[in-house]
Amino acid sequence: MDPARIGELAACAAVFLPADPPRLGQVAFWRTDGHAPPAVTGRLTVVRPHGVSVRRRDVDATIVPVSQALPALGRMRGVPGADRAAAFWGAASVLALQLLARGRLLPGVSPGGFDAWRIGPYDQQDVARMRELAAAMPPEARAVPLAGPAPVRLPEAEQLLRAFLDAVADALPRTPAAPAAAGATAWTAQVPQPVPHQRGWAAEVAAGLDAGVRVSLRLELPGLPARDRDDIDDLDAWEDEDGGSPFRAVVQLHSLGDATVVADAADIWSGRSAAGGVFGPRTKIDTLLTLRRAARAWPPLGRLLTAVAPAELELSDTEVSELLGEAAAPVAAAGIQVHWPKELARELLARAVVEPAEKAGSDQPSVLGADTLLTFRWQLTVGGRELEPAELDRLAEAQRPVVRLRDQWVLIDPEVLARARDRQDRRLTPVQALGAVLGGSVEVGGQWVEVTAGGWLTELKERLADPEATARRAPLAPPAALRATLRDYQLRGLAWLHQMTELGLGGCLADDMGLGKTITLIALHLHRQNIPALAGPTLVVCPTSLLGNWSREIERFAPGTSVRRFHGPARSLEDLVPGEFVLTTYATMRLHTAQLTAVGAWGLVVADEAQHVKNPFSATAKALRTIPAQARVALTGTPVENNLSELWALLDWTTPGLLGPLKAFRDRYARDVERGEDPQAAVRLAAVVRPFLLRRKKSDPGIAPELPPKTETDRAVALTKEQIALYEAVVRETLAEIRQRDGFARRGLVVKLLTALKQICNHPAQYLKEQGGTIAGRSGKLELLDELLDTILSEDGAVLVFTQYTAMARLIEAHLTARSVPVQFLHGGTSVSRREEMVRRFQDGQVPVFLLSLKAAGTGLNLTRAGHVIHFDRWWNPAVEDQATDRAYRIGQTQPVQVHRMIAEGTVEDRIAEMLKRKKDLAESVLSGGEAAFTELTDAELADLVQLQTSSR
Repeated sequence: MDPARIGELAACAAVFLPADPPRLGQVAFWRTDGHAPPAVTGRLTVVRPHGVSVRRRDVDATIVPVSQALPALGRMRGVPGADRAAAFWGAASVLALQLLARGRLLPGVSPGGFDAWRIGPYDQQDVARMRELAAAMPPEARAVPLAGPAPVRLPEAEQLLRAFLDAVADALPRTPAAPAAAGATAWTAQVPQPVPHQRGWAAEVAAGLDAGVRVSLRLELPGLPARDRDDIDDLDAWEDEDGGSPFRAVVQLHSLGDATVVADAADIWSGRSAAGGVFGPRTKIDTLLTLRRAARAWPPLGRLLTAVAPAELELSDTEVSELLGEAAAPVAAAGIQVHWPKELARELLARAVVEPAEKAGSDQPSVLGADTLLTFRWQLTVGGRELEPAELDRLAEAQRPVVRLRDQWVLIDPEVLARARDRQDRRLTPVQALGAVLGGSVEVGGQWVEVTAGGWLTELKERLADPEATARRAPLAPPAALRATLRDYQLRGLAWLHQMTELGLGGCLADDMGLGKTITLIALHLHRQNIPALAGPTLVVCPTSLLGNWSREIERFAPGTSVRRFHGPARSLEDLVPGEFVLTTYATMRLHTAQLTAVGAWGLVVADEAQHVKNPFSATAKALRTIPAQARVALTGTPVENNLSELWALLDWTTPGLLGPLKAFRDRYARDVERGEDPQAAVRLAAVVRPFLLRRKKSDPGIAPELPPKTETDRAVALTKEQIALYEAVVRETLAEIRQRDGFARRGLVVKLLTALKQICNHPAQYLKEQGGTIAGRSGKLELLDELLDTILSEDGAVLVFTQYTAMARLIEAHLTARSVPVQFLHGGTSVSRREEMVRRFQDGQVPVFLLSLKAAGTGLNLTRAGHVIHFDRWWNPAVEDQATDRAYRIGQTQPVQVHRMIAEGTVEDRIAEMLKRKKDLAESVLSGGEAAFTELTDAELADLVQLQTSSR
């Protein structure tokens, strides 16, 4: 069943309709609001409240066989807004599958005389879980009345739940290939088979539904020969004297009714055990049935079925190895637990050790280049002590699952044994080794194993584990050529950057916008020029809009430092000097990579606003990777805008190989962190990333105490009548079209719908693409903007107004100009010189309203004249909005900053605003992919997202 269909059915109430035999039962979906469910297949009589009483009511229903409904029910529990009855039967289906996975399945005969499987036997915990679930059954889940005269009677909750569990049990084990004709084998065919002659036997089976026996295996090591144990060197000598296998598996029986009652099967069969009366008359049958099921999972258990009594089983070395390895899971799934002897020490552990190669010596190299190789080797321990080479040799030669080491018998996991035989050392680059030891584990053969550091790598790991702490212990004085006073956190950032780049490692300085990343990088450049081995030109790659800012900052804070722009028709790299800054744009870098590469090894390559290369497969990112450098530094306020793959792209450029291949990174960290499924995944990722990414926020204690307060307010506005009519028409027409499409066509329509609704929320003229005409009085947002600007300008204030749509910005510009409000508009087509002039005019107070395109002006501008920031529409990514806000809220701001976010109430904007608040935990970023994140919603979920709520009228 496709996801869209599941979403539609999840919005319906569900009720189970029992049948005889149980596998013919059905699940009916119906709407409690009177609407028809999707794909109506019949009518259903249900009981609904009517005043203080109830009445019968016929409703349309989608009726599905249990076997077809089961996959959908299991997924409905996770569907947002699912009906409580559908969610209940989803929980019931999970319970049924869990019971079946534990082997709780018995054959029987239905009341009508047909072959039927059913759940059983139940233990006390099973019964408790079932009754707890039955107690939570909502009325809609059993709303179909029982046949008979008044008064109306509904099925008992527990009885109905048991019938559903039996229906699942009867439907799943059937063999689809079994013949459907008369004479087909009972308990395998889909078609009901009459077996009334088995009713007596079925009654015995039914008697064991709530009582029974659990089977386990107790593995024993036979008594050693009379001579001293310490004289035995290995099991081969012992086996020669003993004449048999050292292991035997003893069958134990456990009462499901009383967990304290345990007996050997041999005692039950012989009648020697006093517990025989506790187990009951069906104990032997239940035991044999359990062993028969388990023998299908692990054939050696079949030998117990041929014995007079299933008492014990002698195991070969191979069979013991299987129980330790691949057979462990299927045997446990068949309901048989294995108990290993207490006298065996199962403490043989394998872990990886990464340490310098012998030729590298014990001293840490000055630069961690690719030729500085480290050794990867296996380390095996018993009781926390590493095995000696002779012991490893003996272990590697072992051909059995138990050996004697250090005066104790040791069970050997087959995987550990394989690692003992893998004695070949491997070579790793320093970055690969750092990634392994910082994360605490390494992937070998598709599995993750513990890893530790050796030699100077241990010290380096400790130095890098807490970058700011290391910077505090080894402070770095600002270079003499720097004409500025660095704040404490900037000095720590300088020390950290120097430590990383001096080692030949890269780093990402991810401070909040406005905390001085540029000046810190300028200080690093000046400091490196004082060290002959590190001196060299610095290449800065940045957006076009930031070229002027970099030039001014270098001239201001490092006067006398050569700086040139490799941009425009006059670009040149001739006569390049070691201490020079070269500024270029991402577009120019991509088109002229060969010239930049021909320079040789740059002293430093810097990617400013590095989120521009967050896609590692883009032509820009590929070109940037080819430019050689002694060290690389990424500068960005948003290391993660959409998903953690962007973080991988940044760090794999600054420090190639640190996080491994992208696929391995997503499998190891990203998926679990983004979904929140494994809290430890975030801890593991942080341990690897922290040394290579320095992140400070304005809100951190002591970072920017001089910054004034910032107040953020969501401004809800009502739609005008024209906006309401347009909004509802677009929703109605587009949803109808979306329901008829799938694949890329459907995704495209969803994005088109969301874009249209955002434009309608802004202004009808934007959606209708009107040229000229009336602007005022047609948009709730525009009316609010007028009110805010009247107040701000009356107080002689200044304001930034951001919108993501150039068309909307031009409408606002025309509207404000008509009202004689001084305004200027900066967009992607604004030239660098014109851009700089507009910034100067605003900062000088000549133009109080600065209208900006969010994408073109969200970074690189210093606009501290503004005390207000207005987001006219939502970007649906707070990280991007925060960057825009930081044009005003940054170092140098002296007045409180008020942020106004306009939201059209009752619309998709309203719903998205709520979602963004819940999604703001992924690396201070949210909601992957903007509109694209919503293209996978079901039709029902999409309708709920975009439909206009009545409160907005």
